[in-house]
Amino acid sequence: MNVFTHFRGSIETLLNALATSGELPSGMDYSNIAVEPPRDASHGDIATNAGLVLAKQAGKKPRDIAELLKPGLEALAEVETVEIAGPGFINLRIAAGFWQGQVKSILEAGTSFGDSQMGGGQKINVEYVSANPTGPMHVGHVRGAVFGDALANLLIKAGFDVCKEYYINDAGSQIDTLARSAHLRYQEAHGRDIGEIPEGLYPGDYLVPVGEALKAKYGEQYLDAPEAEWLDIFKKEASDAMMVMIREDLRQLGVEHDVFFSERSLHESGRIPEAVDVLRSRGHIYEGVLEPPKGKTPDDWEPREQTLFRATDFGDDVDRPLQKSSGEYTYFAADIAYHHDKYVRGYHQMIDVLGADHGGYVKRMQAAVKALAEDGALDVRLCQLVKLYRDGEPFKMSKRAGNFVTLREVVDEVGAGVTRFIMLTRKNDAPLDFDFKKVMEQSKDNPVFYVQYAHARVHSVLAKARDAFPSLDTSDKSLEGADLSLLASDSEIAMIKQCLAWPRMVEAAAEAHEPHRIAFFLYDLASEFHTFWNKGNDDPSLRFIIEGEEALTKARMALVRAVAIVIASGLTVLGVTPLEEMR
Repeated sequence: MNVFTHFRGSIETLLNALATSGELPSGMDYSNIAVEPPRDASHGDIATNAGLVLAKQAGKKPRDIAELLKPGLEALAEVETVEIAGPGFINLRIAAGFWQGQVKSILEAGTSFGDSQMGGGQKINVEYVSANPTGPMHVGHVRGAVFGDALANLLIKAGFDVCKEYYINDAGSQIDTLARSAHLRYQEAHGRDIGEIPEGLYPGDYLVPVGEALKAKYGEQYLDAPEAEWLDIFKKEASDAMMVMIREDLRQLGVEHDVFFSERSLHESGRIPEAVDVLRSRGHIYEGVLEPPKGKTPDDWEPREQTLFRATDFGDDVDRPLQKSSGEYTYFAADIAYHHDKYVRGYHQMIDVLGADHGGYVKRMQAAVKALAEDGALDVRLCQLVKLYRDGEPFKMSKRAGNFVTLREVVDEVGAGVTRFIMLTRKNDAPLDFDFKKVMEQSKDNPVFYVQYAHARVHSVLAKARDAFPSLDTSDKSLEGADLSLLASDSEIAMIKQCLAWPRMVEAAAEAHEPHRIAFFLYDLASEFHTFWNKGNDDPSLRFIIEGEEALTKARMALVRAVAIVIASGLTVLGVTPLEEMR
């Protein structure tokens, strides 16, 4: 249950009753009414601005509307007190019995607790990673991969119909370079001394097996053949081989996409001119001359007529060229065609997860999506760089130089779960430091350890409870029948409230497209749990297991099990496997 949605429903029911009785006008818009935790917890458990929001529509003072609502709210069995504050805010304090009873709902739901229908099954496309297929995944790709995957999981939990998509950039000049690099390794596979890898080609050893595979498939056919004969063949063979490697890299991180979309297919199918024609038919394309770049005129710049997209009509800074002087379509034109294809596939809501160096891409692509469809929307999320440290020294990465740190090296050393959680401990647009030593520390300062330790501690205390009371059944089904009214201490009620904040967190994080909020929430819940554990060291009456008190112990087992369920639910969204014991 989303507690705040529950009480919002109660408030709307009361408002409708007041409208029926003539005390308030009918047909008022309730959409801007907020029902949420008060900023100051001392004011109560739930606050609403209903009086302030409806004052103008009702032609009444906010406090007058609040006074009309107060008797109905006080009559609700779940409500202990109702206070009107300031200009007309209503603060509710909820009875302990309501909070206690919700532990059972968590146990009944299991890890599906927090599932929401907010998305209403709306289709949404989340495109992430989309690294050039020119080599294995490196640590620079990890953050976008984790962020995109966690965001997609979060949206699924919030009730959206999500497609996880990878855009294969297999049609640019980098693929020509890849093919030439593979041809060099193909020569090497035939015993030729290739010497130092020429500057501009990819030097990594990961292309050695590609050369061997090309030798096995084509023999000596293309050893001395003109480039025109083998370039297209080697482009496809090499990029396909790289995608096999990339998929396996992502699988090691726990990332699996639903769709892999080839840029090359856009060029081969004619969908780029089709998308441009859509814009042209709507008057968004013209032939014109762009102004020179602001601030200075490059020596090689010359005014010339181009095919331009009226991007400024849709919020961009300048209009954008769609064709080169050679007649070839620009990268931007291919991107337009790709997003048009998404729209045609039914994804009117789209999210692109990109690296920080794509900042200049955002406005132009959002402009294109607006121009392609009035009901289309694109959110672009940029992931800042990850700084990787070992022994206090930062790694320097260069994909072209071949001395980069691979995704697999990171995952092999610290594990997929640790990697994923740490990548979500900062907002995506903030830089992140990844220190191999710190992410493996067993301390409160290491958030992934702290959260996993709370989950493992629950399993430990359940085992100890069974030892203390051999007849005690700690299955979820049995714990649902515990006497939850025994959970009466402030610490117990606080922990229940923290668990019940989970459904609201799912919806808020999904709406904001911010999965890092889940990591923060889990840390706070783990902290609440560990704090309660430590209180038991000072006050024996607060321990989870009370000798001779099986009923109270069972109630507390129900509570700690609820905590574990919420942690597991959150970790699943992040793509992290909850641990039942720490080694």
